[in-house]
Amino acid sequence: MKRYSVPATTLDPKTALVLIDLQRGIVGAPTVPHTAADVVARGAELARAFRTAGLPVALVRVSFASDGADAPPGRTEVGGRSSPPPQGWDTLVDELDVQPTDLVVTKRNWGAFHGTDLDVQLRRRGVTGIVLGGVATSIGVESTARAAHEHGYHVTIATDAAADRDADSHEHSVTKIFPRLGETGTTEEILALLPRDA
Repeated sequence: MKRYSVPATTLDPKTALVLIDLQRGIVGAPTVPHTAADVVARGAELARAFRTAGLPVALVRVSFASDGADAPPGRTEVGGRSSPPPQGWDTLVDELDVQPTDLVVTKRNWGAFHGTDLDVQLRRRGVTGIVLGGVATSIGVESTARAAHEHGYHVTIATDAAADRDADSHEHSVTKIFPRLGETGTTEEILALLPRDA
């Protein structure tokens, strides 16, 4: 993928990692340009580094009641789910090694802010910036990035810790949308910006 933006330049002293939808029922499907396994591995690497640096880690999953009563309303041109999701589809993957200090957020929409306590939990911890990754780039990650920007957070997207079902959608988010919402960088570039003296 061609790089259209400069690498991330800095992270706020109080930056949180927010990983979107790295759960069993989502990472099992094929993704591009990075495999879901690679996204999970990079997300887990970021989570370990943020914990070591004493910075918050928020793991976001999407889940709905079995009857779909809490799913977003409204008609779409793409049909909704016709049957309940399989048992355990909303369980965060083991590779994330969820820790007691992690924030686990359950959302019912594309983005992680609307209808959740994510903003309150981050502000209580003094967070002013977030690093984002997850699946899918153009849906959950982009929706969360847009809301984070609107909430006044400094946003950095780990572009190789995000993937999509569609290559063009991923490319559009990374090259056209994310540079308008914040900075982008690879996992390696973001790790290099983390404080070493926590």
